[in-house]
Amino acid sequence: MPALGPSLTNRNAAAVLREGLSRVSQGDVAVDCSALAQVDSAAVAVLLAWQRAAAARGQALALHGVPPQLASLATLYGVESLLGLPPAPISHPEHHHHRH
Repeated sequence: MPALGPSLTNRNAAAVLREGLSRVSQGDVAVDCSALAQVDSAAVAVLLAWQRAAAARGQALALHGVPPQLASLATLYGVESLLGLPPAPISHPEHHHHRH
């Protein structure tokens, strides 16, 4: 599978999904995510769809170079293990405690 481009968002998810499903159906399950700079929830949905397609063939999607923002989204949605990713630390806003 070729490297993903710099963006995987709602704008291009349908085209990327189709291309990836075609490649997975040919047994190509390695995905280079290192160029991704802009992602949203659509990226997680596309990767999950590819993973399901690979699993249906008895294979597992192999993600390489997953950027922190994509790993964080996967963790936020609780699907990092489905994608074979380690849990990413989720950043929480600092809680300030005021004494009165």
